[in-house]
Amino acid sequence: MEFNAETVRDTLVAQIRDLSQAQGFKRVVIGISGGKDSTVTAALCVRALGASNVYGIMMPDGEQADISDSRRVCSALHIPFKTVNIGEMHAALNAETGMVQDGETTVPYSKESDINVGPRLRMTVLRYITQALGGRLAGTGNLSERTVGYCTKDGDTSCDFGVLGNLTSIEVVKVGLTMSELPADLVEKTPSDGLSGMSDEEKMGVSYLDIHKFIRNGTCGKPDVDAKIAEMEKRNRHKQTMPPILDPFI
Repeated sequence: MEFNAETVRDTLVAQIRDLSQAQGFKRVVIGISGGKDSTVTAALCVRALGASNVYGIMMPDGEQADISDSRRVCSALHIPFKTVNIGEMHAALNAETGMVQDGETTVPYSKESDINVGPRLRMTVLRYITQALGGRLAGTGNLSERTVGYCTKDGDTSCDFGVLGNLTSIEVVKVGLTMSELPADLVEKTPSDGLSGMSDEEKMGVSYLDIHKFIRNGTCGKPDVDAKIAEMEKRNRHKQTMPPILDPFI
C-alpha cells in the first residue's frame, strides 16, 4: 500500500482527538528534544488539541548544544513550555551510587548505564509534570527505534499513548514535511541521542533507511544487515512487552 503522508497525518490527529474525548483529558505533555520525533509529535497534538493544551518540556543534562532547536519548536507551535535541567540530579545519582561506606557493595561505573540515566530522569520529570497538570504523556518513539530496541526501558518507552510508534523514522520525516508550521531543517535533522556524542545511525551500526526497508519489505536487500537488524529486534524484544509475572500455581 502506498504511503500517503497527508492521510497518515490527518488520521493521527483524529485519533489523538478521539482518545482525548474517550479518556476525558485535554492536556498533553511532551518532552521536546529538538529532533524530528518530538517535533512532529508536538505538531500533531497541537492540531488535535490546540496549542494551549500542549506543554513542551525541555530537559537539558547540564549544557545542551542544540537547546535552541527545542525552543524553536515551542516558538513555531506557540505552545507553553518549561525548561528543567536534570544535570544536578544526574550528578547526584552518580555521586551516591559511586560512594562506598563500610560493608557496602561497590557499584562499578558503567558508561551505558550512565547514558541511560538521562532518559530515565527525564521520564520522572515528565511524569511529575503530567500528573500535576492532570494531562497525559505523549510518547515520541518511532517504529524503527522500537524494532531494534534503540530506546531506554523505563525511560522514553514510558508514555500514556504513543503517537509515532507505527511509523518508521523515514515515514515520520515524510509526515513532518507536510506541516508548514514546522521548521523543515528540524524535521530532517540528523537524529542523535544527545548523550553519546554520536548520531543514532553511528551508534546502532545500521541506517534508518535499511531499517525502514527491513520493516516494510521484509529485507533491506543486504543479507548481513538483515541478520543484524533481526538479531537486534530479538535481543531487545523485552523493551516492547510488559514484564512477565511468574505464576507458582500453574
